[in-house]
Amino acid sequence: MRIDGHQHFWRVERGDYHWMDANVPVLCRDYLPDDLRPLLMKHAIDSTILVQAAQTVAETDFLLELAAENEFIAGVVGWLDMDSEDFPSQFARYRKNPKFIGLRPMLQDLEDDGWILRPKVLKSLQLIADADFPFEFLTYTRHLPYVLNALEKVRPMRAVIDHVSKPEVRSQKLEPWKTYITQLAQHPNLYCKLSGMITEADHENWSAESLRPYISHVVDCFGWDRVIFGSDWPVCLLGGSYDQVVQVLTDALGTHMGEMEERKLFGENAARFYKLNAGGE
Repeated sequence: MRIDGHQHFWRVERGDYHWMDANVPVLCRDYLPDDLRPLLMKHAIDSTILVQAAQTVAETDFLLELAAENEFIAGVVGWLDMDSEDFPSQFARYRKNPKFIGLRPMLQDLEDDGWILRPKVLKSLQLIADADFPFEFLTYTRHLPYVLNALEKVRPMRAVIDHVSKPEVRSQKLEPWKTYITQLAQHPNLYCKLSGMITEADHENWSAESLRPYISHVVDCFGWDRVIFGSDWPVCLLGGSYDQVVQVLTDALGTHMGEMEERKLFGENAARFYKLNAGGE
């Protein structure tokens, strides 16, 4: 099974997309299953992981409705308020839905870079870890010291770093991102998504070569068993097409990616991380 491990849908009229404005015109329209389906067929993608794009429970409900109506959506990574006393009951209620397969706060957009270390949030994080439930870190490099701290406080935890933590690709800066990634990879239950990179690059002038140092370092650190392909469609349209997102990984990894490695990156690892196989692991 080939899986796109990270994509989004939204309906503009819902009105809770805090990032949607005139600065990103290509994204200011509805993107729904019928828009993506032809691209999945072209690339022989069987299933996708649908990830939240708004910090509301209404967003989670909307995505779960889409998942119920579209068989190719393997599951939803939603949002719940982890800094709320009500989180345990909300989490228990949503876990009853088999399409609810992950949780993601949008750390990159919060005013407090250390939000993940707040007492209530850590308590919620421990509850998630105890349930062995997939969790996603949406971060920039500056958030990674806090992520490392959280992973030490809450163990073991099934988690993934989205978009290789959005390094400074435009300026081709590697440190301190490179060191933090090396440290993060020491946590055996932590994965990393090879996704979202072209949107961090110069949208008009990027290449596989400019992304290769970041892609290679992640694969070197996490190994072929803990990396997941994600298109980040339609956000990727800021920098390129779905076709280009797939091609850049093929070009950057070159001969290092054989048939076995490709199966892992484009499906097997996502299925294992999100427990999509019958009976779990």
